[in-house]
Amino acid sequence: MKRIVEHTADGSSTLFVPELNEHYHSVKGARTESQHIFIDMGMKHSSANPIRILEIGLGTGLNAFLTLTEAEQSGKEVHYTGLELYPLDWETVRCLEYSDSTLFQQIHVSPWEQETKLTPTFTLTKKKTDFTLLPQDGTLKGFDVIYFDAFAPEKQPEIWNEELFKHLYVIMNTEGILTTYCAKGIVRRMLQQAGFTVERLAGPPNGKREILRAVKNKS
Repeated sequence: MKRIVEHTADGSSTLFVPELNEHYHSVKGARTESQHIFIDMGMKHSSANPIRILEIGLGTGLNAFLTLTEAEQSGKEVHYTGLELYPLDWETVRCLEYSDSTLFQQIHVSPWEQETKLTPTFTLTKKKTDFTLLPQDGTLKGFDVIYFDAFAPEKQPEIWNEELFKHLYVIMNTEGILTTYCAKGIVRRMLQQAGFTVERLAGPPNGKREILRAVKNKS
């Protein structure tokens, strides 16, 4: 799958996939979007410590890197699991230039299918897997936050379905939080049918008007 590096409005990079006619991040600001949706509206709203985070779509590693940065600043211990079926090649990673820090590079060069402690507060596990097969993996459970950052529903409809959202609900801890950039009514209703309490939130500056945050409340 071909990927083209493009710069976005806030100066950070994203990838464009001609085959899908889709970007990995908002062209109005890749870093701004990720920080708002997943860190500010997701991670920072969880009181868990240590906190277990699952990312659906590791992609460029930007969400993981921003989470690592927040963990270093806050001192919160993070155990981060990223699912990705199509990892990036090293040349593409190098061109992204999200940070001069070697930690961003280590997110990509760390081994798959095992825990790697990148900093005293951040432990990474990368799994090369198809998200639709997640219900068959009994090892993934007990998450406090889920970043749902798959390609758009019209591009990957097999990923955005009620059965998989129900599975995510099951593997989350009580008061677990799921955030996603997609605020479409059909997605909101699927999350509600799965058991989540869902709220629309303001999107990132100069970006999408609304995003979704879903919470697994106490029974």
